[in-house]
Amino acid sequence: MARTLKAAFAIVLGFACLVLISQPARALIELDITQGNIEPLPIALPDFAAGGGDPKLASDMTSVIADNLRRSGLFRPLDPAAFIQKNMGVDTTPRFGDWRTIGAQALVSGTVSRQPDGRLRAEFRLWDVFAAEQMLGQQFYTTPENWRRLAHIISDAIYERLTGEKGYFDTRIVFVDETGPKDARVKRLAIMDQDGANVRYLTRGDELVLTPRFSPTSQEITYMSYAGTDPSVYLLNIETGQREIVGNFPGMTFAPRFSPDGQSVIMSLQQGGNANIFKMDLRSRRTTRLSNSAAIDTSPSYSPDGQRIVFESDRGGSQQLYVMSANGQNPQRISFGPGRYSTPVWSPRGDLIAFTKMHQGRFMIGVMKPDGSGERILTEGYHNEGPAWSPNGRVLVFFRDTPGANGGPQVWTVDLTGYNEQRLGTPAFASDPSWSPLLD
Repeated sequence: MARTLKAAFAIVLGFACLVLISQPARALIELDITQGNIEPLPIALPDFAAGGGDPKLASDMTSVIADNLRRSGLFRPLDPAAFIQKNMGVDTTPRFGDWRTIGAQALVSGTVSRQPDGRLRAEFRLWDVFAAEQMLGQQFYTTPENWRRLAHIISDAIYERLTGEKGYFDTRIVFVDETGPKDARVKRLAIMDQDGANVRYLTRGDELVLTPRFSPTSQEITYMSYAGTDPSVYLLNIETGQREIVGNFPGMTFAPRFSPDGQSVIMSLQQGGNANIFKMDLRSRRTTRLSNSAAIDTSPSYSPDGQRIVFESDRGGSQQLYVMSANGQNPQRISFGPGRYSTPVWSPRGDLIAFTKMHQGRFMIGVMKPDGSGERILTEGYHNEGPAWSPNGRVLVFFRDTPGANGGPQVWTVDLTGYNEQRLGTPAFASDPSWSPLLD
């Protein structure tokens, strides 16, 4: 899908300059997203003008953009009923006083129109209300069926201009869809947009599937499947649907994770009563053993520079987190808090490691620095598990099981402040989420 869209989208200079940046002394709405509890920035998003096209499509696109920004926890879209200036298009000059009156600090105006060749043309501008300046202007062409993805791309552009960080809206989440009674669940691999839209199924449900993991460089995933008694690992291309087997691995608990360059995977394989960490080159299928302990070493995850690996091990007597070099040398324990630690995942930014923690019957999702310092618990519940990072390293997706005979897992997100926890709607129960890189 990403490759076909890459050809479908053309980003052009729709204005005199693609990005018009406010002077630093006058820009009043730069967001510092490193703070613990951020006050959401009030932003006005009038419905995009239809430009002689489809007013509902223009309104729907605006709603997707507003919902994306709202869910980030960094922005507070204002109620359209409060807007004083009406019927704004991309070429309309804002009456900045009207927008200041209702408390807007940023304003987005736009137009969506259908071209004679059938394509959609969308333009938008981002305004600094207090400085009375344009901050950003862009223009896009795409096919009508891609309107929702276009809204995500515009959301990312707004997010990046106001925060200085890459967005994460033009992405997808793969997960395990679970249906049926609790003791006989049918598990299918499924994928959806990061906001829960456009769900589609990648497997039929005739085989048990577990722990899908996205490549950091492409729209490919690894996952485990139990067609028989032993688990097999598959590599699936989301764009083409092509599937190939990586290998059969008796004793494997979790699917492998990709290396940062996407050329190899790292995994834990059980041999006898022990489990050690191995690296496999995806081209040659050559396997290299990285750890050699009499314990259970599992859940390895690379640092984004590929130089280190975090993993969980009971070599010290309890389930804890360790970091070693990429060649398996010099393992060092980094978790020392009460309880057991598992499923570590290195942030794509390199600054944090996410984990699951179990202590006194509670399941927590937290983060710590790679040296083990600065541990913070972001959320806790009956059964939280399996954190995975957004591509900008600012949000975690995980799954939470609910108790009771009719309970089951659901997918949630939480940002690094811990103040913006939200459930993602899925058609049924859902587990094992993994976040894609930004689409091409």
